[in-house]
Amino acid sequence: MSYKENLLKKIEIDRLVNRVVTSIGSPESGRKLDKEAMRRLLDMAGYTHRHERDLDMYLENDGATKGLVLVLDNDLTIYDTTVEDVIIRKSPVLKEMVSIRNIIKILNDKDVVVSRKESSVLHVRNACVKQLDLSHTADDIDDIAIDGKASLESRYADGVVEVLAMFAEILGYQPPPKVFDARHHDIIGALTGKAGGDIQFGPAVIYSKVNNEIRMIDRQLSSLTKDDLDYFQAVVKGEAQAAAEGADVFQFLKQSALNKEPHSRTAS
Repeated sequence: MSYKENLLKKIEIDRLVNRVVTSIGSPESGRKLDKEAMRRLLDMAGYTHRHERDLDMYLENDGATKGLVLVLDNDLTIYDTTVEDVIIRKSPVLKEMVSIRNIIKILNDKDVVVSRKESSVLHVRNACVKQLDLSHTADDIDDIAIDGKASLESRYADGVVEVLAMFAEILGYQPPPKVFDARHHDIIGALTGKAGGDIQFGPAVIYSKVNNEIRMIDRQLSSLTKDDLDYFQAVVKGEAQAAAEGADVFQFLKQSALNKEPHSRTAS
């Protein structure tokens, strides 16, 4: 796959991870695990599905020998043992419970548990990302910026949003805190916190899908400074001079990405 395809795949992986993690809760919470999203992650990681008794298990290897086994339930436990051992521990039948050895296994699984819940999701996430080649050249970054400009010129809002997501991944930009949010706008930027509850946001990109307008603020704004908040809202409304507008925003993002890190492969 190309760098762009691998980058989009990583973005998809992290979105699925967020879906799963936010769905995890205690039995009392009433929340149900997002199994669909977790299955997609396990498939991307190359795990093999196996159903035994009432257990949905996902195996890192072929299951013939000891290895990692994830049980797809609300606990999301990953075991380092055999499939047969997991079955006895998680779904024993009466004849298996007669054995003292098996009873000990059922009551105490610390010897084989690798992780549970969020830690298991992170383990699978890392296995997914490990398969991606995220090395890139300056030309790869330039191609993303060109896609952004083309999408903006053709008023293809989804294309603009996709390119912004890729630059957010490269630059570590995040969605805005509530104080820097705006209805009907897609906003990303550098987010940092300071003492006293001050939130520093910026540089930031503001895109209106309704009007197909994109603007850039090239400095940090303080959540506790009225002038900064007023300036942000004025830029959103097009009433104040932005650092960059239109296609120039993608040039700014491209240059920021090129300045951020060395590239791990050369152009062919």
